[in-house]
Amino acid sequence: MAEAERKTWLRRRVEAGLSRGFQRAYETVKVDPSKFLLQVRAAYGLPISNFQGVYSVEVGQLDNLAHRVIRSGMKVAAAEGAGLGLGGLITIIPDLGILSGVTLRTIQKLSLLYGFEFNTEEETAELWIAAASAAGVDISRELVEKEVIAKFVPRVIQRIAAQASREVVEKWSGRIIPLASSVIGAGLNYYFVRAWGERARSHFRTRHMEVREQMASGKLIVVSDAPRSLPS
Repeated sequence: MAEAERKTWLRRRVEAGLSRGFQRAYETVKVDPSKFLLQVRAAYGLPISNFQGVYSVEVGQLDNLAHRVIRSGMKVAAAEGAGLGLGGLITIIPDLGILSGVTLRTIQKLSLLYGFEFNTEEETAELWIAAASAAGVDISRELVEKEVIAKFVPRVIQRIAAQASREVVEKWSGRIIPLASSVIGAGLNYYFVRAWGERARSHFRTRHMEVREQMASGKLIVVSDAPRSLPS
């Protein structure tokens, strides 16, 4: 198979694998906010009773915890990449499915850590905007407002998969070397989650600071443990 044809074939496989992986992760792999709240309180020592409490925590502390969340996801991704990587391209589809789940869970945890839950359609849309931002895809908020979530999410997933396949196909092409695939798979997964995690962290941190500014100016108040805009 010629080099160009091989990369085109690999890109299609990567895009299909990521698309299916993120869709499956969206439907089945979700972080339980209540359990994660207990974790950040017990393991990380965050003094909050709900996730809206993070707005009273020093931002630097949230940033430190966010980096720990990302590192944890990186280690999990590297471990599964090393195991499935032994099969080279044969295991690329299940590998991408698991990697999608690890990546989405990391993004969900970052969302919660910066005070954004995903219980409503609007919050779920915000989560996927962050995922798109992590993939380097710019999603217009006008599109979000015009789409119901059931149609919005699959479209975003497809755009994320297309962008991500372009980003990683050159690196993942090295997995055609079976004996080296374990090391390559671990390293690629590790840096994949690190890059996406950092971009998602930047997105949520920016949104978090916007909310803090609005709360400080009196434009937002906390009602039923969630920030609400004051009527104009």
